[in-house]
Amino acid sequence: MTAPDEEFPLPLKVSVVGAGIGGLSAAIALRKNGHIVKVFETSEIKTEVGAGIAIQFNAMRVFDHWGLSKDNLKGINFDGLTVLDSKTGEGISRRWSVPDIEIQSLLCHRSDVHNELMRLAVGAGDGPPVQLHLGSRVLECDFENGTVTLENGDTIHADLVIGADGLHSVIRTSILGDAQTASASGISCFRSVFDASKVQGDFGWFTEGISGARNVVVKEGEYRLLFTYPCRSGQLINLVAIYTDPHQDDPGWVATGTREELLEKFHDVHPKFLAFLALADSHIVKWQLRVLPVLPTWVRGRAALLGDAAHATLPTLGQGAGLAIEEAGALGCLLPLGTRREEVPSRLEAYQTLRKPRGDYVSRESVHQGSETFKQGRYYEVQTQLLQHDAIGDAKAYYAENFSSSH
Repeated sequence: MTAPDEEFPLPLKVSVVGAGIGGLSAAIALRKNGHIVKVFETSEIKTEVGAGIAIQFNAMRVFDHWGLSKDNLKGINFDGLTVLDSKTGEGISRRWSVPDIEIQSLLCHRSDVHNELMRLAVGAGDGPPVQLHLGSRVLECDFENGTVTLENGDTIHADLVIGADGLHSVIRTSILGDAQTASASGISCFRSVFDASKVQGDFGWFTEGISGARNVVVKEGEYRLLFTYPCRSGQLINLVAIYTDPHQDDPGWVATGTREELLEKFHDVHPKFLAFLALADSHIVKWQLRVLPVLPTWVRGRAALLGDAAHATLPTLGQGAGLAIEEAGALGCLLPLGTRREEVPSRLEAYQTLRKPRGDYVSRESVHQGSETFKQGRYYEVQTQLLQHDAIGDAKAYYAENFSSSH
């Protein structure tokens, strides 16, 4: 005879902390399985920072699995990378050397990706719509019982808690028992997004040739590089200018810069790159790139970490968001409808077995790529390894081998 919970499987109650790309991705994956998902976000109005983001093959596989609309991403094809010498201005283009991949990597604006994930989370679709709670700061998590406590005093009960709350994660502190501080990496960056209509005249190095990003490497002196590409259907230009910064822990460090400061920092690059930098808006955001140590665990009891909360990586490989999307996809495969409350801790251990080695690897490699020993050839070697990964396929295979007999 069929057991009642097999004939009418019950959904899990899930609390996701953080409504960024990682948190919404986790919410979507679990919603599609029929689970009841609540997302708690500190901000009263959740918007993503105005910056570009690369959604590469490995992340696009997961998006395809969820049925995400590529048109809504407004992406530009990311077919490869053009590396240019900062002194001579000469460059070499190289397409991704990843065989037999039918999907397309995209260069997007972060808010366009976030908006599409929000649509999949709370709009019409498979499973009950995600319940989004803005202005709801989580103070702590009881990982054994699956509860989170909000700043207003409310206690939220669930079968599973996902900590997608970023670099300063509260859930990470609850899981580990103490706070893990991200240390200074020694490099920071200027970030600017400006109107593509400014790119007129002698900018063939940017507009012609392979569709993708342009990487200007400064080979002399302190570590510096420029990374730039179009996004939002070609209407905007995303610019990242990374530079050596020994002052990250200084009390007077500020998170804003100016176009003049940017030009001064890169004063010795080829004139055509200086002309491009001069197109940046006068107000420029500055980001400190900080490194989270490799954690002893991502999971404990009914709680698990995802994305930057687990492995804040440097942007040198363009895989920070991609990893979070992969991890959300894996969770969806490991926690189908019918997963019982008592099974959650073992499924989270499986999640860690599947995902932590890869997350730790990408974190280490992103630091290596951001060092003065940066080698372009190794960049392509690592990228190939990253892009070929099939998070959904691996998680499905792991589930079939270890858990399928339980349902």
